[in-house]
Amino acid sequence: MQEDQNSKDIKGRGLTRRNFLKTMGSSAVAVAASDALTGFSTAAAAAAVPEKAVEIRFAVNGIHRTLVVEPRWTLLYVLREKLGITGPKPGCERGECGACTVLVDGVSRYACLTLAAEMEGRDITTIEGLMEGEHLGPVQQAFAEHDAFQCGYCTPGQIMSAESLLRSNSVPGPDEIREAMSGNLCRCGAYTHIQAAVSRAAALKRGK
Repeated sequence: MQEDQNSKDIKGRGLTRRNFLKTMGSSAVAVAASDALTGFSTAAAAAAVPEKAVEIRFAVNGIHRTLVVEPRWTLLYVLREKLGITGPKPGCERGECGACTVLVDGVSRYACLTLAAEMEGRDITTIEGLMEGEHLGPVQQAFAEHDAFQCGYCTPGQIMSAESLLRSNSVPGPDEIREAMSGNLCRCGAYTHIQAAVSRAAALKRGK
């Protein structure tokens, strides 16, 4: 009697125990049918085979390297964590701040958005590669002369973007400098000094 009363109470709210069990059974059948139609079950997903590591050969700051990398590794990760080259900085790690900027075959590129596996046969330059022995390169020297930094965290990326510009345009105008440097953010707001530094670096390179 108690069970019948419970059934009536539940039925009064629009659902009986029998209908509830039927609904649950139908849901289970639907899930099984979905897996069968797609040919990819939950168990199969758990057993997915990871991508294989690949061997790449490339040059970093003039030194030839051979490295085994996972396809998911970024160039920024490989430079910092596998090669110990810490000039490129992790910032936003989504291609917005420019702190990780390096040169790939002489052209600026965000290392955080570049897969290391893409670098087969490429020539990579980081800020460490701009040094001339123990002396600063022209762009580095110009940034120091014009106090084109405060905290300095974004500075390596700023310098590499400037270097890329000056390799393709030895006499850039103010608008060209602003456009070339627009992909690098400076939270300290040293933009006026950065622009002056790039102009000075262009003069130093031409004088050399």
